[in-house]
Amino acid sequence: MMVYNDGTKDDQSGYKKKSEMFSWLYFILLLAGIFFVFRFVIGFTIVNGESMSPTFENNDFLISSNMFYTPDRNDIILFESEDGYDVLKRVIALPNETVEIKDGVVYVNEHQIEEKYTSGIPDDLEKTTVGEGEYFVLGDNRTPGESLDSRSTELGNIDREKIKGEVVFSVFPFESVTTSGK
Repeated sequence: MMVYNDGTKDDQSGYKKKSEMFSWLYFILLLAGIFFVFRFVIGFTIVNGESMSPTFENNDFLISSNMFYTPDRNDIILFESEDGYDVLKRVIALPNETVEIKDGVVYVNEHQIEEKYTSGIPDDLEKTTVGEGEYFVLGDNRTPGESLDSRSTELGNIDREKIKGEVVFSVFPFESVTTSGK
């Protein structure tokens, strides 16, 4: 008696192994893609303090965009401080511009800037020039002592290399979902 083997069982087993291998490869690529997005494209941070009030409040959960970003005036940026903490502030002056605060009013290149998003009255600041590759940043809460920002020699202007991205919007708490207020 002659038994004929058409190989279908072996073919199905091989197909199953290939299918399983492609499923694992797809899963690994998906995880790598998710990691890439959350590492290089989107960032998350939680507000700690009142320096950006009233725009963002303590414990607000924020999403930032980190990819292909060039800071611009009024952007709220996320940057790394000297001690390794993430800090968020608003860009007021760009590289090579001058900034001055007189009688609670901020001037950039001797022109008053409109600021509807602030609280408090800041102390005066003598005219200063922002260096090449640096940005002058302020907290939206301008009450003296409430925001450690570029007015302070402790923080100073922010180097471009330290900027991680632009805050896009707040997602929590839900009743205060908002954009960065540009």
